[in-house]
Amino acid sequence: MRDILLGAGQGSGRTPEAAAQENMRPVLPRRFYKAVTVSQDGEAFAVLLDGKSVRTPAKAVLALPSEAAANLVAGEWEAQQEHIDPATMPITRLVNTALDGVAGNIQPVLEDIVRFASNDLLFYRASFPEALVENQQKHWDPVLDWVAEKTGARFETVEGVMHIAQSREAVALFSAHLRAYEAPLALASLHTMTTLTGSALLAYTLAEGELDLDAAWAAAHVDENHNIAQWGEDYEAAKRRELRFLEMQAAHNLLAALSD
Repeated sequence: MRDILLGAGQGSGRTPEAAAQENMRPVLPRRFYKAVTVSQDGEAFAVLLDGKSVRTPAKAVLALPSEAAANLVAGEWEAQQEHIDPATMPITRLVNTALDGVAGNIQPVLEDIVRFASNDLLFYRASFPEALVENQQKHWDPVLDWVAEKTGARFETVEGVMHIAQSREAVALFSAHLRAYEAPLALASLHTMTTLTGSALLAYTLAEGELDLDAAWAAAHVDENHNIAQWGEDYEAAKRRELRFLEMQAAHNLLAALSD
């Protein structure tokens, strides 16, 4: 029984937990192609593997509206080694989501972003300690001011976590500007940035180029960074945050490439 739990071979050093984790790992397909290229067909750019179009899980041709965006996807396929690991292909996964899921559900996805904007991270402020209060003001107030100037939407803030109802006018004014992102790939990118930061306002400000990626990410983690400074950072939490940042980076890069 011990040999079964530890795996074949004496002295392997594997614990039962390690053996179980290994058995749970997905079996990754081998890389079956040699060449990755991008081909233009009309106004669309398709990613080709040995001359054949990549397809989404729903069997749609993976085609993008800009060559720069297609090159991002092609780069992920080119970077695969012996096996194809979807975990290392965040842009491809996002494009699949946009083409297979978001394309047929534009309005619900827009409405979900609006729900974030109605109850945004930036609205809820600490009353103490002073350092946290100042950091929230430093990172969040300029975003609220810029959104107000850009869209006309003036949102209210409150100390604590009790819900504050924003005016219908503010929500409507902000929502109207989201229509610029209703193409599936752009909307999927914006939605991803919104959910990862907990803030539609940060996502929109980043999408519009008023913030860069690092500044938006820092603003989304003001509270978390304060706690880390006080108590230190948990290793597992740090790894999860690193993975979330890679997803955020992928969404931002795809959105930027769509306009190239």
